[in-house]
Amino acid sequence: MEFSKSDENEEVTLSKFESMLKTNSVFFFDSNEFENIIHHYLESGKIALAKKAIKLGLSQHPASLNLKLFKIETLIFENKLNEADRLLSPLFEIEPNNEELYIQKANIYSKKDQHEKAIEVFKKAIEISDTSADLYSLIGMEYLFLDQYQNAKQNFIKCIELDIEDYSALYNIIYCFDFLDETEEAIDFLNAYLDKNPYSEVAWHQLGRQYIETKQPEKALAAFDFAIISDDTFIGAYLEKAKVLEQLKRYEDAIENYKITIAIEDSTAYAFIKIGYCYERLNMPDLALQHYYQAVKEDPASDNGWMRITKFFIAKKDYQKALFYIQKAIDIDTNCAAYWLLYATINERLALLEDAEHGYKKTIELGEYELSTWLSRGDILIKLGAYEAAKLNFVQALEYHPKSEELEFRLSGVCLKLNNTEAGYAHLLTGLHINMDHVFILEELFPDVYHRKAVLQLIENFKNSYE
Repeated sequence: MEFSKSDENEEVTLSKFESMLKTNSVFFFDSNEFENIIHHYLESGKIALAKKAIKLGLSQHPASLNLKLFKIETLIFENKLNEADRLLSPLFEIEPNNEELYIQKANIYSKKDQHEKAIEVFKKAIEISDTSADLYSLIGMEYLFLDQYQNAKQNFIKCIELDIEDYSALYNIIYCFDFLDETEEAIDFLNAYLDKNPYSEVAWHQLGRQYIETKQPEKALAAFDFAIISDDTFIGAYLEKAKVLEQLKRYEDAIENYKITIAIEDSTAYAFIKIGYCYERLNMPDLALQHYYQAVKEDPASDNGWMRITKFFIAKKDYQKALFYIQKAIDIDTNCAAYWLLYATINERLALLEDAEHGYKKTIELGEYELSTWLSRGDILIKLGAYEAAKLNFVQALEYHPKSEELEFRLSGVCLKLNNTEAGYAHLLTGLHINMDHVFILEELFPDVYHRKAVLQLIENFKNSYE
């Protein structure tokens, strides 16, 4: 169902068809022309035009099986599965050995989540098919829907056996190996595949990734080099090679490979960020910052780029600039807990306590429940004299860190500040039971509370009971 005419004839046919639609004229097209027109619109994603062409085509060629199949295909696309099935069933009596009928029948089952039935129909299609590589791929996809990765893998392998250049099947095979944690098996498979197809850049690239998983960086580098030899414009191989070089602390070599990706694909924010990071490791801060700026110039929406600049200025203790740039990252991704945590930390260094507390609160709201975040927020609330808010913060923190003396001593101090004596003593005793050596927390944060006679007596009695 593909164009067999020249591009020029194709354009004439399409122009004639669209002219007919605009003028409401009726022109005659043979069935092959209609098939080419429909195929073109489906490939272009112009479903409405494809449906018009199908309707007109069937009005002129009502017996055309291929046009009927196009109609069934669009019905399946629109999830009108029962109607598609109704139109499809009688076609089996006309051409019982037409594999396309079986494919559409299986597609209907698949869309209904009846994947086992879809597989059985695809298998019937294989029995009458001259070229079954695509059918094995379709069966593999159905097994993926069923989470049967071994069966899926075996069917994708059959695709490769029939068409060694089927890289879609190759990627799916490796996906199955990865899901099954069969890294060594994947390595064996890829090496056997490369014996038959030694210039497959995709296979070399995938082999390198498997060697990374097995912590064999030198073998990974060799695999990526072979991928590059097979295709010296294969950006994925250069990127993976650069990452490995980075892990090996061969930063100059990593930079060289990242720069090659930029030369091939033009400027990319990711590559500039990675180059900047390597320059930081080489203690070349000016070049690092230059590349971070280049990254956000190429992609102003690169929140990672803005964060790298932020961390650069934090390291320089230039917190005002760091605050400006972390705000840029937050503006791009307001739901990133890591950005809000940096925002809070920077504001705390600048003694902007209200803003710092807001940052820690946002960090927690976004699901960051590290003890240090709760403690930092609570300590700021204490400094601000917001004891009720501090108490609520520490009580919530206890739900995630129930055996933390750091929380218990803080809660003790807050409760005693709020004249809730019973709760204050209870939290103090709990904290002492967990780790009495950390009672200095109470003294540091609440010196007036700590030096109360009753508090000192309680601490002394507790210590004596353990001597």
